[in-house]
Amino acid sequence: MSDDLLRLENQVCFALVTAARNVVSIYRPVLEPLGLTHPQYLVMLALWEQSPRALGELAAELAMEPATLSPLVKRLEAQGRVTRTRRPSDERVLEIGLTGEGRDLRTKALAVPEQIMARVGMDAAALASLRDALSPFAGRLEG
Repeated sequence: MSDDLLRLENQVCFALVTAARNVVSIYRPVLEPLGLTHPQYLVMLALWEQSPRALGELAAELAMEPATLSPLVKRLEAQGRVTRTRRPSDERVLEIGLTGEGRDLRTKALAVPEQIMARVGMDAAALASLRDALSPFAGRLEG
């Protein structure tokens, strides 16, 4: 077995970690005018698809721990973009919903994908192909 397999530059894990850091830095100047961080943007994307949602469901979809997601949601609530309410039928469930301002922000966010494609020099098909190639690494693996 070749020692080349152990070179840092040949490691998928290193490439993914580096890419993840760079993706956040690419999104930062695009999201700043919207008043969003990258993690907050992900929360808003999920809520634009379906709102309201239980905090636990939202955390699962975003592959985050509820304890990590909760402070993000609190900041979005302080910005007037989401609401946090207890589900009447089960007080243990915290539901996250969009405010009018949160719904309206979606219109401004429609420009984000196009701006990201321009920054990275890829079209929608190329980005979809990259996303699909990463799918084995994106799911939660057992064992």
